[in-house]
Amino acid sequence: MAGPEDPKAQSRGGSWIERWDPEDETFWARTGARVARRNLAFSVLSEHIGFSVWSMWSVLVLFMGPEYGVDPAGKFFLVSVATLVGAFARVPYTFAVAVLGGRNWTVVAAALLLVPSVAAFAVMEPGTPYGTLMVCAALTGVGGGNFASSMTNINSFYPLRKKGWALGLNAGGGNIGVPVVQLAALAVIGAGGGPRVLLGVYIPLIVVAAVLSALFMDNLATVRNDTGAAAEAVGDGHTWIMAFLYVGTFGSFIGYSFAFGLVLQTQFGRTPLQAASITFVGPLLGSLIRPVGGRLADRFGGARITLWTFAAMALATGVVALASVATSLPLFTVAFILVFVLSGLGNGSTYKMIPGIFQARAERDGLTGEAAAAYGRRLSGASMGLIGAVGALGGLGINLAFRQSFQTAGTGTAAFVAFLVFYAVCFAVTWAVYLRRPAGRAGTAPTAGTTPRPGYAEV
Repeated sequence: MAGPEDPKAQSRGGSWIERWDPEDETFWARTGARVARRNLAFSVLSEHIGFSVWSMWSVLVLFMGPEYGVDPAGKFFLVSVATLVGAFARVPYTFAVAVLGGRNWTVVAAALLLVPSVAAFAVMEPGTPYGTLMVCAALTGVGGGNFASSMTNINSFYPLRKKGWALGLNAGGGNIGVPVVQLAALAVIGAGGGPRVLLGVYIPLIVVAAVLSALFMDNLATVRNDTGAAAEAVGDGHTWIMAFLYVGTFGSFIGYSFAFGLVLQTQFGRTPLQAASITFVGPLLGSLIRPVGGRLADRFGGARITLWTFAAMALATGVVALASVATSLPLFTVAFILVFVLSGLGNGSTYKMIPGIFQARAERDGLTGEAAAAYGRRLSGASMGLIGAVGALGGLGINLAFRQSFQTAGTGTAAFVAFLVFYAVCFAVTWAVYLRRPAGRAGTAPTAGTTPRPGYAEV
């Protein structure tokens, strides 16, 4: 007989969990942690393959020699279309979790990855019209949507004290799909294979991910379609501030992931094999360090980690710009990879901030305990899709900036200078909103002998 702490004790079906209270430490220790870890593992698998499919065109363009008749600007536009559709897909994917359930939607989202993969398999050959290639690139946007639904789902499984690590691990495991598909492309190119070989590897993996999600994941009945939460998240200024900051971290990660190989080919004359042998390193390290960013945010506060991450990103981007001017490939490569690492660190810290901000706001409004935690989960879950969508649009901006820079000047230097300025603005916004000591606020005057603290420094 199921015990009182068994999350499926009140199940309405094999995959539905009626009772879920991760903030209850007894519940968490007895059964919650085990169930959450299982769902996290298969969420990571599906999201990982989703990222690989989303970034597929960043490597397919490396296979496109002169016989395809597509110039560098056209290739940048192909990866930009994939980024754009993936960004917008994140909004409906977020709310699909509440409508269908996390497990059910993960199965659907994984199965949808077959559409762009099979389409690309069918058309990837010289002579295919550019419009057809563009449609196939756009279809890969469904892989970008996977991130939003996966993060929203896993956010509901974990208590606030564990969210930085859990969300960082979930996102990092997904993000690592980018370097994995790049490594797979390197192996295929090195073996003299074509793009259909690469696609032929991923199609069965998609089926496996969908089947395993159906067998081993759960739906949380406590997560309901809450249009009120969505409307509240849209109207909250913190949603849009965090979306802006996420443009700087995740927008950089995904934009550079899609563009790195093309920049090496176009500006430094690397062959497809030479470019593919380097491009995976930055996304790999950026993905691996994302959970570390979440862990550091759990310990020191996400706002602090995010602030200094933007400072370091601006500095590293300045070095990239100088290396671009000097046409120093070794310096350019090392500095560019450092920007990837820093963006991954910032990805982890910014996503840790989201639930913390909303819970801190609830506490300021007088809520305490589980009521404040529930409010934080409700608003952070609703806002994550919006924040993720806007953040992904940063990747579109990066690819369009590179396209324009190469069209007008033949190098990416102007684009890098623009990115540096943007990181400086992100630094200023983080400090001003989350770390600057607040002016006197009713009911928050410090007592004698104490020092006023920034209101959101611990989030």
